[in-house]
Amino acid sequence: MVRLTVHLIAKLGSHSKSSRSESFQQYLRKLTHLNFSDKNIEEIDDLSVCRNLTVLYLYDNQISQICNLGFASNLTHLYMQNNNISCIENLSSLHKLSKLFLGGNSITVVEGLEELKSLKELHVEGQKLPCGEKLAFDPHSISSLSELETVFSQWFKLRLLDLSRNPVCHKPKYRDRLITVCKFLDDLDGKQINELSRQFLINWKASKDAKKKPEDGKDNKLQVANQLSTSADFHLGPQHPSVRERSSSLSKPSENEKPGVTFRTDQIQADSRGRGYRQEEIPVPNGNL
Repeated sequence: MVRLTVHLIAKLGSHSKSSRSESFQQYLRKLTHLNFSDKNIEEIDDLSVCRNLTVLYLYDNQISQICNLGFASNLTHLYMQNNNISCIENLSSLHKLSKLFLGGNSITVVEGLEELKSLKELHVEGQKLPCGEKLAFDPHSISSLSELETVFSQWFKLRLLDLSRNPVCHKPKYRDRLITVCKFLDDLDGKQINELSRQFLINWKASKDAKKKPEDGKDNKLQVANQLSTSADFHLGPQHPSVRERSSSLSKPSENEKPGVTFRTDQIQADSRGRGYRQEEIPVPNGNL
């Protein structure tokens, strides 16, 4: 088994001809780029001394597990395509990671990327899956793109996404929906996104969502009308001393003195723009209503 260790770096690295005043440990601490692609590596050993590592090339190897990278908090580019990786894991501490290459592996579930807030490029194209297996974005095979939209809406810096040659690409409206939710995506599956097309899709989605919402203005008017029909309060003006009950003053007014009537409601109504106003008292001249 070939393991990526500091001893392998010392053997195949460029430190042998470096300055005599610099020890190997100092060299490792300053190391920013490390290229061990196509070296038949099967496992990553402890490389925690390489704390300033920013770019790591490990593609075209035999690596089966992503591990021992928790130290690499400065890592921005990770190339691990064409290995034997079946699970995306142990990446939560790579907060500066902007480009992740995992194409050509055996990954069935895209997961473990929640903490990668700086991610701009995700490559998971061409997974080598058994017959009948599908690339999913949660532990269950998705039946719609809703889970996909939820995941990618969290990555505001995502600029390039490659899911080509995966079954999810054949879902209805796959491209349109991803372009809409990933508002800063420049390239999807190797095809550039035209800004005019993106804006058209965003406007189309907004129009579609608006049709699903109830017409608030009409609902408010209907609600106010219902309140008036059930809660209106009629206050009578001056009444004849002989009248004892307010309710009878409307049906049986005094013959000598017909009271004025004022219609009043304390209900707050809304105009066509939704702004509230209070209805004022409206005096009605003495006489029959």
